[in-house]
Amino acid sequence: MAALARPRDGRMIGGVCAALARRFGTSATTMRVIFVASCLLPGPQFLLYLALWMLLPSDHATKQAW
Repeated sequence: MAALARPRDGRMIGGVCAALARRFGTSATTMRVIFVASCLLPGPQFLLYLALWMLLPSDHATKQAW
């Protein structure tokens, strides 16, 4: 499995869906559709997205650390 980091390519807004898609081996479009569909349900999905955006490192920063 890939490391959980926001990629520099394939981002739409923050790269959270692209990072989750890469981690779970699916396409970023599929992950975005799942996220939008989950926003129709009650819960803190948008707040979770914002938290992941702030907490996940950028792929560029992860590569520099190695």
